[in-house]
Amino acid sequence: MSERPAPLFDGADRQILAVLFAAGDPLELERLAAAIGMDTAALRQTLDRLRERLAAAGLPFELLELEDSVQLATAAPYAGLIRQVLAEKRSTPLSQPAMEVLAIVAYNQPVTRGFVDQIRGVDSASSLNSLVSRGLIEEAGRLELPGRPIAYRTTPVFLRAFGLSGLEELPKVPLEEDRQLALEDQP
Repeated sequence: MSERPAPLFDGADRQILAVLFAAGDPLELERLAAAIGMDTAALRQTLDRLRERLAAAGLPFELLELEDSVQLATAAPYAGLIRQVLAEKRSTPLSQPAMEVLAIVAYNQPVTRGFVDQIRGVDSASSLNSLVSRGLIEEAGRLELPGRPIAYRTTPVFLRAFGLSGLEELPKVPLEEDRQLALEDQP
């Protein structure tokens, strides 16, 4: 009788994969760790090991870490095939005003509609609502100011859509004042 090879995925791996598969959306690391009975540091180590095991097994899945959340996703090389098979509707691109609002929120979050309006010089309610409905931004609570305005922040969907694992990966864009000073310093 021959020995069976050791299973590629252990009990914790299977638990993590099952929960992430069922969740579909990004799941907070803290919540996942509590659910499977380990601390966040141990979960991060397990996720690193699980990433390696998924790759070694040649499975078409990967673990995406999005700030303090993790998501089970199909590996990038399979995107075209999935799109073709599921005949996914092509989403309409963001309008220029929506991109402006998204950039303001991403670089200054959390921000209020009043802040966005002030920067843009026009009403931004429609763009904010569009970004919320697409899941790119979300309400981050209300500020302790008169009228208790809603503050907005980006979401894990934003990070995934732009291929970022965290906000620190946003491109560093010099302020207009910095550009002006740089131009004045040139001979």
